[in-house]
Amino acid sequence: MKNDVVPVQIRGILPANSGCALFVGNDEKVFVINVEPNMGAIIGMFLRETPKERPLTHDLMQNVFKGFGITVERVIITELRNSTYFARLILQQQNELARKVVEIDARPSDCLALATAQKRPIYVSSALFEQVEDMSEVLDRINETGTGETE
Repeated sequence: MKNDVVPVQIRGILPANSGCALFVGNDEKVFVINVEPNMGAIIGMFLRETPKERPLTHDLMQNVFKGFGITVERVIITELRNSTYFARLILQQQNELARKVVEIDARPSDCLALATAQKRPIYVSSALFEQVEDMSEVLDRINETGTGETE
């Protein structure tokens, strides 16, 4: 796996006209994944560890996972097809009998929310990382003007 994926982080969140721009990347490159406005807000809440009055959907998922002894191992943003990103959620369940790892197709926004909430690693496939446009300069300009939220 080491050579097939690149570790990344959420580097910034910026409200946009049609949703929210998540800047994902590392020191080498940053790219943008557009998500629904509420998903951007939820991911931002997890990044800031904002307390919530009631559990949100991703909190509920985490509680169900915990109840069944399931942990999020990592998430991988795998490809870009027809302007849509695809991702995989890697879960592990361990008990006294065995260890089971399950890989699930999921929206990148859900994967990023769960990974952020549980402080789990985020990866991008190497092929996708080479393919995406570098938006580092855009993020730097946003950070200079103070119009976005960064981690």
